[in-house]
Amino acid sequence: MTREIFFARAARTLGLIAGIVGTTLALAQAGEPAAPQPTTPAQPTTPAQPATPPPEPATPPTEPATPPAEPTSPTQPATSRDSQPAPQTAAVESSPADPGSTHQPVTPKSSGHSLRVVDRIVAVVNDEVITNNELQARLRIAESQLKRQNIALPARPVLMKTVLERMIIDRAQLQMAKETGVRVDDATVNAAIQRIADQNGLSLPQFRERIDKEGLSFGRFRDDVRDDIVMGRLRDREVDSKIQIGEGEIDNFLAEKAGVEVNSVEYNIAQIMLRVPEAASSDAIEVVRKRAEDLLSQAKGGGDFGKLAASYSSGSEALSGGDLGWRTAERLPTLFLDAVKDLKPGDLAPIVRSPGGFHILKLVGKRSALEGKLATGPVQQTRVRHILLRVSDVTPEADVLRRLTDLRERVLKGGQDFGQLARLHSVDPSATRGGELGWIYPGDTVPEFERVMNSLKIGEVSEPVRTPFGWHLIQVQERRTEESPMERNRFAARQALRDRKADEAYQEWLQQLRDRTYVELKLDET
Repeated sequence: MTREIFFARAARTLGLIAGIVGTTLALAQAGEPAAPQPTTPAQPTTPAQPATPPPEPATPPTEPATPPAEPTSPTQPATSRDSQPAPQTAAVESSPADPGSTHQPVTPKSSGHSLRVVDRIVAVVNDEVITNNELQARLRIAESQLKRQNIALPARPVLMKTVLERMIIDRAQLQMAKETGVRVDDATVNAAIQRIADQNGLSLPQFRERIDKEGLSFGRFRDDVRDDIVMGRLRDREVDSKIQIGEGEIDNFLAEKAGVEVNSVEYNIAQIMLRVPEAASSDAIEVVRKRAEDLLSQAKGGGDFGKLAASYSSGSEALSGGDLGWRTAERLPTLFLDAVKDLKPGDLAPIVRSPGGFHILKLVGKRSALEGKLATGPVQQTRVRHILLRVSDVTPEADVLRRLTDLRERVLKGGQDFGQLARLHSVDPSATRGGELGWIYPGDTVPEFERVMNSLKIGEVSEPVRTPFGWHLIQVQERRTEESPMERNRFAARQALRDRKADEAYQEWLQQLRDRTYVELKLDET
């Protein structure tokens, strides 16, 4: 964004806010009309009593004939996304006067009411706003998430700033997605919510009830799921799709893997990331470096690493205590791998400097892992087919289980063909092929499916099996053992290299997006 566009956008936003302040005051004053000025000269303090009292006027001169209409509702708080009206600085409502309040009544003698702020702007992001109500709602979710993970809560003002920064970055991504035409239809959102419910072992009605019990709005949850999908698609288009993996890189990767046994090492790493803005001065970089050293000292002194990450980290995993999860060496940034590969679980690495900032790394754990996709030794494959049914409002879980049990009996006792039943009843795209999934390598399916598949004998049909995709009947057709084909090894190597590059590229892209986004913080304003 050029300097002219930046200041033009800032001026426009400030102008919108100034206009709203005037509108808000005008609306507040319209609620209590002032008494009209008398049209006759002022009378003496103690006028003489007339001999005959004058007749009473039909309408008292100090009251308007028809009082102005009261506003039908308090001024609404500024909408934070996709709204046409200009953003408002604060919304007000009428309430009894509070002796301790700093807000003065508009017309105290006639109404006895004062103005009370019900929402306010905490940040301006380009031409949209984030309100305090939105921030508080997201803050409660973050606190609940940290508690579920048994991570000590940082001080609320510190956590609030961390959450607000995440909201700013998310809002910038959603704005870019909207401007560039990234859309998600309702069917995709519905399918995603159904998968989440399945992963929690709940039907959709039960899942909605769980959300309501936790004090969350299902509509708000649905919007959040949509936003997550939108941001994922934006990342795919702007970052992941632009990552190039050369054939030479794959050759080098496979050469490094030559001679490695099927058991390799996975690392569980947590990080505290402190961003350094692009084109930062040496003094600014030094300030961030000293802060990183101070945080490292706190962690070494017994400080709670998860709490420090939630309080100070700029990484997207900050609210998970900085946990990056289990990753193979191939999926770790080279800088991270070099820093932690010789550490023992629980150790802290020296501060790592990357193009995006400074990183404090903790090795949480280290373990061996079966890497069937990359192994150069023999690999067992399974040829399998399945029938998939999903729970819905129309087909509750009990009906799904009854139908699958009936289908299984028709195969085992009735001698019916599994493939023909799959064509007639399965809701998976493989139904057109009789439920055939082809030859499956280790790791190609979700763990729940693979575990049952591996336990079956050839020709055996499983009991109903639940996975995140629904309920399955599984039949193993045959098995074979073969050397891992080179083309599969190259595909797996390409994917591992892509995962490694994607994390680094995404963090760099987020930093660039943040730097070119106009942001005005109002969190500390009263």
